[in-house]
Amino acid sequence: MTQLVQSKSPKIAINVRFLLPNKLEGYGIYTKEILSRWVKIWPEAQFYFIFDRAYDERYIFSSNITPIVLFPPARHPLLFMAWYEFSLTRFLNKLKPDLFLSMDGFLPLGYKGKKMVVIHDLAYLHYPHGIPLSHLWYYKFFQPKFAHSADHIIAVSEFSKRDIVDKFQIDPDKISVVPNACRDGFQPISSEEKIKVQLKYSDGKPYFMTLGAVHPRKNLSSVLMAFDRFKTANPELPHRLLITGRKAWKNKELDSLWNSLKSTTDIEWLGYVEDENLPAIVGAAETMIYISLFEGFGIPILEAMACDVPVITSNISSMPEVAGDAAILVDPLNIDEIVHTMERALSEKEKAKLTAKMPANLARYDWKRSSQTLRHVAKKLLE
Repeated sequence: MTQLVQSKSPKIAINVRFLLPNKLEGYGIYTKEILSRWVKIWPEAQFYFIFDRAYDERYIFSSNITPIVLFPPARHPLLFMAWYEFSLTRFLNKLKPDLFLSMDGFLPLGYKGKKMVVIHDLAYLHYPHGIPLSHLWYYKFFQPKFAHSADHIIAVSEFSKRDIVDKFQIDPDKISVVPNACRDGFQPISSEEKIKVQLKYSDGKPYFMTLGAVHPRKNLSSVLMAFDRFKTANPELPHRLLITGRKAWKNKELDSLWNSLKSTTDIEWLGYVEDENLPAIVGAAETMIYISLFEGFGIPILEAMACDVPVITSNISSMPEVAGDAAILVDPLNIDEIVHTMERALSEKEKAKLTAKMPANLARYDWKRSSQTLRHVAKKLLE
């Protein structure tokens, strides 16, 4: 029976609604990097990429992909339910795929075929602040149902796997870890290139940088307070702070904090940075500050390491797992500790110590290996 099932061309439908043109962040990056490899190492499979809006042709990675657009675009709870329970369920019942894979943590509960879901994190349970109440209600009510209705779950880190097991009482054997990795293009840059980038983005001055959507969970307030104290304590140093990432939420507290800072002239908000520009900006940084309050993984940690840039990151959730021994871990709410580590990260001795450990840590994560793991899990599910 197993040979019979595997000898045919499997039909696999995939929710790829986070493959948004020029707006790739955590979920979208994972979807792109995994699936662009997965469809090529499984050429006999027929894939149906399901979007909720007009798609970019660059995301049709190979000839064994059929793109499907289902409306309405799902961006708030009522539309989530309309898209998953009506549009998507109706399409899947008609298509009858051998497997449905959802890359964003959500599933159509009305669909009774074989289902696999990627759950990146349970951040809404640990850090509900800043999440609209309608979204929070939806996540709390439906996420456990999605997890239990799935035939198999993909987690992006061992931390997330343990969290899902603990919070939803899921059998650990039902969860496989398929981690993120560093995207292509991140590598050390020359001194000449570094000077060019600094001239373009920071008036020719060295800079710290922080990366990610501006959201309360990303803890930008601690970064700003730490940088302000760093500048006060070290007025002779020319360093600036570059903030990259879209502003995902309105935050009155952050606006109020900004007005109290003394060093705002040394802070540059770049907003969302296009993929082709980001490696150079990361590579020219003196230090990456990534002190989120909660992450299911934390790709920027690896991207900075690939550029030989020292990383300061949080000592909580998945970040110690991803950073290994190649970064400086801090309490993300201890401003004095963060300031101290910023000073420490600038020393040549500390940089040399950290960069020596980065290659071994980076080798633990590989998109091709993750794609192969996902194929193995899917094939077992199809037996």
